[in-house]
Amino acid sequence: MNEGHDLFLAIQGIREGNETDFRRFYEQTKNRVYNLVLGYVRNREDAEEIMQDVFLEVFLSSHTFKGDASVTTWLYRIAVNKSLDFLKHRKRQKRFAFFTSLFDTQSGEVLHQPTDFFHPGIALENQENAARLFRAIDTLPDKQKTAYLLTKVEGLSNIETAAILTTSVGAVESLLQRATENLKKQLARVYKSINEGG
Repeated sequence: MNEGHDLFLAIQGIREGNETDFRRFYEQTKNRVYNLVLGYVRNREDAEEIMQDVFLEVFLSSHTFKGDASVTTWLYRIAVNKSLDFLKHRKRQKRFAFFTSLFDTQSGEVLHQPTDFFHPGIALENQENAARLFRAIDTLPDKQKTAYLLTKVEGLSNIETAAILTTSVGAVESLLQRATENLKKQLARVYKSINEGG
């Protein structure tokens, strides 16, 4: 409760161009933003780049914050949108790279799968499983992916997630159910191929 009030005051200061308030806001929220973004892109450099975009947007758009949702809800919305925009852009780049790679034998790294994926919220011994899980999460439609990342990875409640997605709690539950079913299918295929030595 106290933190919410603190962040609200910081946003008011940012509106007035107060650098100290912006720094305080950044320090208080950067880890959550980074972890969420990393859940989408699974690459530290990309996550840091998107995080900079998120906080630049906070600085430039602080006047648009109306207070109809909490500051963290507003911040998560920005982070989700920036992450999805980045992925759409990367998908377009990959498609283009795929076509150019048909003519270029030097582009072996076109379809980039980060092998050193590390998510700070997940215990070290589970990193390999986490990498598999996040690869499966990648295959989900955007809304399912966002609902899953916010609730299961970031630990937000369905109510908070509904506020970020501007939808109902029932819709979030439905998205989570579909996401879980899709992930089970994906992971069952992965483990089947591992067990068969494929």
